[in-house]
Amino acid sequence: MASVFQERKLKGMFDAFDADGDGYLREDDFRALTARWSRLPGVGPGTELRGRVETLLMSWWGALLEAGDANGDGSVDLAEVLVLVDLLPGMAEDVTATAGVVFDAIDTDGDGRISPEEHRRLVETWNGEPVDMTGVFPLLDPNGDGYLSREEFALLWRQFWISDDPAEPGNWLCGRFAP
Repeated sequence: MASVFQERKLKGMFDAFDADGDGYLREDDFRALTARWSRLPGVGPGTELRGRVETLLMSWWGALLEAGDANGDGSVDLAEVLVLVDLLPGMAEDVTATAGVVFDAIDTDGDGRISPEEHRRLVETWNGEPVDMTGVFPLLDPNGDGYLSREEFALLWRQFWISDDPAEPGNWLCGRFAP
């Protein structure tokens, strides 16, 4: 069962995904999330990357619905999302593959690294609004070079979605939360 720490960490993501703010995730919320991602350079309609992003987001919606929609109403609340979170440690390959698509969408200059600005854009894309990211990127940058490599990002992504250890830096990948 997901811990209180994981619930607090993921509550912000749940709220970001819940486009209409009604406390439930539905397919329309994931379609709205896909539309937000489509505003990124390189992810516009008709692009190969748009297809990958849409496939990724909608497949996670399907996994969430299958794992969490116990009553079959086509919606998932936070408690039901945490059911899928409990399954993620056994889905590390899928989580890492997700990180690869997200990395490609966020690395807008194609240099193979995520800059602090690109990271901020990631968090704001998830949230659909500006987010204060002051002081977060240094927590994520393990070697202090000012960038996240593909490998560093994948590790941080897995930590965010799977970790129950408050000390792991990936917990901050999707922005601030009250630990």
